[in-house]
Amino acid sequence: MCLAIPSKITAIENEMADIDVDGVQRKASLLLLEDAQVNDYVIVHAGFAIKKIDEQAALETLALLKEAAALAEGRGGDRNEQ
Repeated sequence: MCLAIPSKITAIENEMADIDVDGVQRKASLLLLEDAQVNDYVIVHAGFAIKKIDEQAALETLALLKEAAALAEGRGGDRNEQ
């Protein structure tokens, strides 16, 4: 299974972006997007930014991914803590 992860663009040089996902920096190609800018959130799959998304959707998706990871590791998520 592959996941497309929301990432924030922190810098752009030529057709490559530096992206940040929860403090982890990577590079992603912008060849598939025409209008990506620094501080935009994009969906990245297999090293390519494939779609721009708004900040709220990106942050909600990242929160759900963290919750799923916590559940998979047996720690529970925020919704299960009391």
